[in-house]
Amino acid sequence: MFTGIVEELGEVTAVETLDDACRFRLRGPVVTEGAKHGDSIAVNGVCLTVVDFAGDEFTADVMAETLNRSSLANLAVGSRVNLERPMALGARLGGHIVQGHVDGTGEVIERKPSENWEIVKISLPADLTRYVVEKGSITVDGISLTVVDAGPDYFTVSLIPTTLGLTTLGHKQPGDPVNLEVDVIAKYVERLMGSREVTP
Repeated sequence: MFTGIVEELGEVTAVETLDDACRFRLRGPVVTEGAKHGDSIAVNGVCLTVVDFAGDEFTADVMAETLNRSSLANLAVGSRVNLERPMALGARLGGHIVQGHVDGTGEVIERKPSENWEIVKISLPADLTRYVVEKGSITVDGISLTVVDAGPDYFTVSLIPTTLGLTTLGHKQPGDPVNLEVDVIAKYVERLMGSREVTP
């Protein structure tokens, strides 16, 4: 489980394309500190398993399902990525409950800079719109954000200078893909309400 509070902006240092998967090597001095084989690290919001590590780099395998459902297939050597280690039991939940299970991808539509923040508009797949509400939580490339406006096929978020400077959203341009994970609580509520029997 993650919180959506990015710990560092890492970098892809190698990409190995396999028959039905991909192997990434990523640099992240903060997240590799104390890392062990089998640990989880969120990469742009996708929970990946540490296969190997050396120094400040770690290796992770990504299967075809993840490549098809997320934007990780677009990564190349030199790509910057948001990195976060799992939340420690008993630690503060600074963002919201994030599983690292991407629900789909959107695209940056436009950016509107202001003096102290920036509004970013992102497209929203039709099957996810029912989970996104104004002032609700959403994860974009692994970043826990508050929805400012929820439209029929888009949503907007307001980014403070810290988010712009320390995450990939400071560099994303219109047309760039982003990973989206909606609030898991909304999905559980929907499932529970749908399973209730209606009695006369």
